[in-house]
Amino acid sequence: MSIEVKVPVLGESISEATIGEWLKKPGDAVAADEAIASLETDKVAVEVPAPSAGVMGQQMYAAGDTVQVGALLAMIEAAGSAAAASPPATPAPAPAAAPAPAPAAAKADPAPAPSVSSGEPVSLSPAVRRLVLEHGLDPTGIRGTGKDGRLTKEDVLAAAESAKAAPAPAAAPAPVAASAPTASGAAGRETERVRMTRIRQTIAKRLKSAQDTAAMLTTFNDVDMTAVIEARNKYKDLFEKKHGIRLGFMGFFAKAACLALKDVPSVNAQIEGDEIVYHNYADISVAVSAPNGLVVPVIRNAETLSFAGIEKTIADFGKRAKDGTLKMDEMMGGTFTISNGGVFGSLMSTPIINPSQSAVLGLHRIDQRPVVMPNGEIKARPMMYLALSYDHRLIDGREAVTFLVRIKEAIEDPTRLLIDL
Repeated sequence: MSIEVKVPVLGESISEATIGEWLKKPGDAVAADEAIASLETDKVAVEVPAPSAGVMGQQMYAAGDTVQVGALLAMIEAAGSAAAASPPATPAPAPAAAPAPAPAAAKADPAPAPSVSSGEPVSLSPAVRRLVLEHGLDPTGIRGTGKDGRLTKEDVLAAAESAKAAPAPAAAPAPVAASAPTASGAAGRETERVRMTRIRQTIAKRLKSAQDTAAMLTTFNDVDMTAVIEARNKYKDLFEKKHGIRLGFMGFFAKAACLALKDVPSVNAQIEGDEIVYHNYADISVAVSAPNGLVVPVIRNAETLSFAGIEKTIADFGKRAKDGTLKMDEMMGGTFTISNGGVFGSLMSTPIINPSQSAVLGLHRIDQRPVVMPNGEIKARPMMYLALSYDHRLIDGREAVTFLVRIKEAIEDPTRLLIDL
């Protein structure tokens, strides 16, 4: 009996996907709910599970093909019909003459064991693929310890450590006549051509579309982080003990943004045709890194959440973004975006608006800088640059500056977050 595997529903407005890789080959045993393929959509990589146990049968598409939602993807054969899923054997030649006996020596030689570096394609999860590329390793030369011999992150990290620890082979002394390399044989000029993933293609199109559509402008301010750092240092242990999550800076900025969005509602609005749509809620998109690029999951109704609720949501998004398990609907919508480039060491940037939103707040690294205090004294203070990129078609310069000032006031005096001021 054959069971059809179809492309699952991938989320609202998502009608197609690209086959990133097949995790099972025809003839492989498959357990119920085991992933057999990875699909790349515009936002995330989605694994397709087997509907029942059996043997991997015919695959209707190859890796890299585009498939529609609901299309027949593959067949799962019942375990008893494994022979049907196996590639057909080469037919034996007609018995024209008796074959010559094989040499005795050839009989004695056992069949060689398959090599881990045989050059066969290796199925890699997105996280493993990223590690392989980062360390410049050949995945076919790494022995996998995962299910069905698949590579795990630990396998790749162990191989990377082994490569570092292995002594470099001693170079044979080159003849004097050949010591000068020719231009065509110069080392270090290799190139590699890698196909863009569907997610990366979509990121490129959306960001370019934002530049082409919005009248984008960026305004800057800086903020003294002293009060937030002191509050965090004072309460972080009690906070973690009570809520089971660390108190970070993003909770403060998310709450400050909610207050500022109330005061300047145009920053939380968007243009649809010839109308402006205002939102009386704050669905804050938070940019986080994933193996295949930047993803922007949404904190729904952030204005109603506590500090702990915001920090838990962000931590969960970050973990699942690295594991590739974010759901499609978790990245849909959003009325305003916060992007924290400071975690990577960014001093200043002009972030690009996330369509179809109208503004994005960019956070940057904290540096000790000299600041003139109100009494004229100069002190070293932990300062951060803030950047607000906005659509000037909807948001005036006065409103953009006012929004950043509200953020600055709330961060420099966190009590405002408690009394809604």
